[in-house]
Amino acid sequence: MTYQQALDIRVENVSHQYRQGVQALKNVSFELGTGMHGLLGENGAGKSTLMRIICSLLTPSAGNVCIAGFDVVKERHQVRQLLGYLPQEFGAWRNHRVSEVLDTLAMLSGMTASRDRHKRIHEVLAMVGLDKVAGRKVGHLSGGMLRRLGVAQALVHNPRILVMDEPTVGLDPEERLRFRQLIGELSRDRVILLSTHIVADLGASCEQLCLMVQGQLKFCGKPQDLINRAAGKVWQVSLSRADEASVPDSFEVVSRQTRGGQSLVRGVCHDHQIPEGAAAADNITLEEAYLAFTADTGKHAA
Repeated sequence: MTYQQALDIRVENVSHQYRQGVQALKNVSFELGTGMHGLLGENGAGKSTLMRIICSLLTPSAGNVCIAGFDVVKERHQVRQLLGYLPQEFGAWRNHRVSEVLDTLAMLSGMTASRDRHKRIHEVLAMVGLDKVAGRKVGHLSGGMLRRLGVAQALVHNPRILVMDEPTVGLDPEERLRFRQLIGELSRDRVILLSTHIVADLGASCEQLCLMVQGQLKFCGKPQDLINRAAGKVWQVSLSRADEASVPDSFEVVSRQTRGGQSLVRGVCHDHQIPEGAAAADNITLEEAYLAFTADTGKHAA
């Protein structure tokens, strides 16, 4: 099977229950094609469990997952050749040098030609901004550098499908911007699934959002669809600094912009009820739409 025939991730009715009886996933289904896709949800929503199943590291209790047509349980070898994975924690190899880590992992992925392997390692280190520390031991890297090394090891064998769990943890704002640009470029001919709780990390290149709540998939669609759903649930009001405290606690404030003696306050609400004196906001951001979504799902789950 060629990449062109089926370059996708298919999740069908996947559930998973841990031995302690914790139900981590409940009948999750979606299909993702070429492009960058976001997996969002609070801690404990089931994102990491789902990503481990997709990467053939965990067998689901029910349902099935296929990567480019290969079953993640029955055809693990084929899946792992196609896939690059960045786990939430990447901190091993402390006594190895950066280039040694990538060289070892590249060999394990099947890159046996030394010249090709070293060329690819140089390319990947340049991509993530680690080319100047190729000889440094992993144990001497900063937190941000260690995270970038995790991204590099996921990319070193040039996978067609990338799965990344909280890839920007520990990165400063400049590094996060650089990462978003890199992922935007890579997603042109790859399937990328990026799990995060930072909506801004998805950027403008995000094709589809999958939103998890308590192990269930509550939304799967284009970012603009989520923004459209938030119409009437995001408000803004201009207040003096003295009046800012008058916004009831039942309305979640998203941002404040102060100019002169006035503050422009924006927030989200339930059931289209906005604070007295406020107006429905235009130009709703993806972050605001996501907060409106979580406010609604939190209310219904209570």
